[in-house]
Amino acid sequence: MENIKDVNKEKEKREEIKKEKNMDKNKEEKFEEKIASLEEALKKKEEELADCKDKMLRYAAELENFKKRVEREKLEHMKFALEEFAKELLPFLDNLERAVQMAKETEDLEKMIEGIELTLSGYFKTLERFGLKTFVAEGQRFDPNYHEALSVEENPDVEENTVLKELLRGYTLHDRVIRPALVVVSKKNKKDSGQEETNA
Repeated sequence: MENIKDVNKEKEKREEIKKEKNMDKNKEEKFEEKIASLEEALKKKEEELADCKDKMLRYAAELENFKKRVEREKLEHMKFALEEFAKELLPFLDNLERAVQMAKETEDLEKMIEGIELTLSGYFKTLERFGLKTFVAEGQRFDPNYHEALSVEENPDVEENTVLKELLRGYTLHDRVIRPALVVVSKKNKKDSGQEETNA
């Protein structure tokens, strides 16, 4: 009986060992599967990273090319921005040259002045088409944004700080003053000023 018991125990031990080995084998297989899965995921991520790097390099190259193209176009634009404006002015230069030639050859001063006035009128109209305009200064209240006072004169007939004379025209380009008008501005007569103070 004891021998049978020993044999059974031995059998049970072997079965347990076999089970443990199977369990270890299963664990090992699962572990290997997990490693394989992680390696596959890592490989995919590496491929994605390489693809992203490639795209990033391509985008960087495209951006650099775009910047260079914009810079080239900007330089070209700056170089030829006044081309149309210059073409519009050429006929007036031609007319002025003709006027100078006429002044040398003719004594008809009135006709020459008329030609110069027509040229000047056309010149101003062309400038206006490009946004360059003159503005009226004489008779206006002095405004340092539009006027530059060269001198002051006493004048009892107008209010103080009124523009009496325009010595040089002022100009705006698209409503921005690029040259203020050079003017003479009125001031009150000292006697008048004293009388006003006395009356007050």
